[in-house]
Amino acid sequence: MNIPFPRYLRHFSFLLVCVSVLTIYAVPALSQDLASFEKHVTVHTLKNGWTFIIVERPVAPVFAFMTRVNVGSAQEGAGITGLAHMFEHMAFKGTPRIGTSNYEAEQKALTELEQAYQAYQHERLSPTANAQSVQERLNVFKAKQNEAAAYVVKNEFGDIVEREGGVNLNAFTGADVTGYFYALPANKVELFAYLESERFLHPVFREFYKERDVVMEERRLRTESRPIGRLLEQFVSTAFIAHPYHHPVIGYASDIQSYTMTDAEQFYKRYYIPSNMITAVVGDVQANALIPLLEQYFGRIPSGSPSPPIRTVESPSIAEKTVVLQDPAQPFYIEGYHKQAVTHEDQPAFDALDDILTNGRTSRFYRSLVRDKKIAVSAGSFGAYPGEKYPHLWTAYAVPARGVTNQEVQQAIREELERLKTEEITDEELAKFRTRAKAGLVRSLGSNLGLAMSLTDYQSLFGDWRELFRYIDRFDQVTKSDIQRVARQTFQASNRIVAMIETKATHPVARAIAQPSSHPRN
Repeated sequence: MNIPFPRYLRHFSFLLVCVSVLTIYAVPALSQDLASFEKHVTVHTLKNGWTFIIVERPVAPVFAFMTRVNVGSAQEGAGITGLAHMFEHMAFKGTPRIGTSNYEAEQKALTELEQAYQAYQHERLSPTANAQSVQERLNVFKAKQNEAAAYVVKNEFGDIVEREGGVNLNAFTGADVTGYFYALPANKVELFAYLESERFLHPVFREFYKERDVVMEERRLRTESRPIGRLLEQFVSTAFIAHPYHHPVIGYASDIQSYTMTDAEQFYKRYYIPSNMITAVVGDVQANALIPLLEQYFGRIPSGSPSPPIRTVESPSIAEKTVVLQDPAQPFYIEGYHKQAVTHEDQPAFDALDDILTNGRTSRFYRSLVRDKKIAVSAGSFGAYPGEKYPHLWTAYAVPARGVTNQEVQQAIREELERLKTEEITDEELAKFRTRAKAGLVRSLGSNLGLAMSLTDYQSLFGDWRELFRYIDRFDQVTKSDIQRVARQTFQASNRIVAMIETKATHPVARAIAQPSSHPRN
C-alpha cells in the first residue's frame, strides 16, 4: 500500500534540497538563505503564459526539470473519470515527427479508427443494442486499430531521451496535478526544449485504445485486486459527497472502458494550456542561454482559453460516516477528518501534529499502539488525502496485530486524539518537532530533480516559489495552544469518516466470481 508521507515531511525534503544548494555557495545563516538563493534563480513567463523557474546550479554537467500541469482527477466530470491519468500515458506516445513511420498515412488511419470506435460505442451503449450489430462494429474497429498500428514506432520518445543520456523519465497523476520529469546532460538542453514543447504542442493519440486497456489493468492491480485499494476508493467516495475529490485518480472501470480518443483530445485542449503549466529547470544551465530556447520552442504553443475553475465546495460534514468492507484479507482500520487546504494558515500546526503522532519510535501512535499495547503492527497518519489544493482529509490508520479487532485500535487511536484535545503537548515534543525539521534540512544533500519538484509545487500552490523558504519560519511560530486548538476543531465525530476491513472468509464459488477478469472488455 502506498501511504503518502505526512505533508510536513514533504516540506522538509523539498527544503532540504534548497539548503544543499545553498551550502554549495557557503551561506552562513538560515536567514540569508532566500536572499542568496534568489541570485541563482530566474523566473521567466512566456507571452502564452507558460512559467519557467530556472535555477543555475553548476555542480555537475547535468540538469533536471519538472513540468507541473494544474490538472488532475479533480478536474474530471461524470463519464470521464481517469482521463487526466490517461492523457499522462498519451504524452509519451509521440508527435507527428516522433513515433511514426508515416504520419500522413497514420493520421488518416487514426481518423478512420476513431470513426469506427464511435460507431461501435454508440451501438454498444444504445438501450436497444443488437448483439450482432455490436459485434460487427467491434470487428470493424479492431481492423482499423490494426491498420493504424502498422505506422507506430514504439517507445520512440523514451528511446530518444535514453539514447541521449536521459534518466528518470517518468510522470505521475494525482487529484490536483499531473507531473512530467527527467534529467539530461547539460549539453542536451536544446533537446529538452524541443522534445517537451513538441509533445505538448502536437500530441498524437496513437495506440489510444490499446493504452486504455493498460490503464484498465492498472486499475485491476491497484484497486480491484487489493483489499486496501478497494477500501480506500470507498473511503474517499464516502468522505466527499459534492467535491470532485470523490473521483478515483485511476478512474471508474466503466469510464475507463468508455472514454474515447475524442474525449482525450478535448480534455487536452481544455487543460493543457500554457497558463496552466509551470516548469522548473535545475542544474548546469544558464538562464541567458536557456530563455531564447524556451521562447523559440515553447513559445510556439498557443495560449488557449483559461481553464475553468472548480466551482463545487464540499459542505461542512454533519454526520459521522462508516464504511465496512468484509473481505478475506487481514483487518485494516482508517479514519479521516475534513480539514482546510494546505495553503491555510493552520497547516504548520497539522504538520506538528503529524510529527508528534507518527514520526519515529518515540511517536505517540507507535508507543501506544505498537510498543506498549501491542495491538497494531503499524500505525500512522497523513495529512493531505486525496489531494491538497482544496479542503481534504487528515487521516489516521492502523494495521491490527493478530487476533486484535478494528474496534480495539480505533479506541486506542481516539484516546491519543482526545489527549491532543484535552492536554497540551509537552515542551519536549514541540522542541523535537522543530529540531527534526531543521536537522533534516542540514543532513540532506538534495538533487536537481527534487528541487525542481518543490519549486513547481510551491509556485503552483502559493503562487510564489519563495514560500518554499518561508515555510520553515512558520514551524517556529507553531505553539502548543495552536496544536490543541486545531485538534479540538478537527477531531469531532460529525467531521469523521471511518473505513475498515473486517476479515471474513468467502465461499470458493463466490471468490471465483469476485476475481477480476484478466481480459479487458472493449
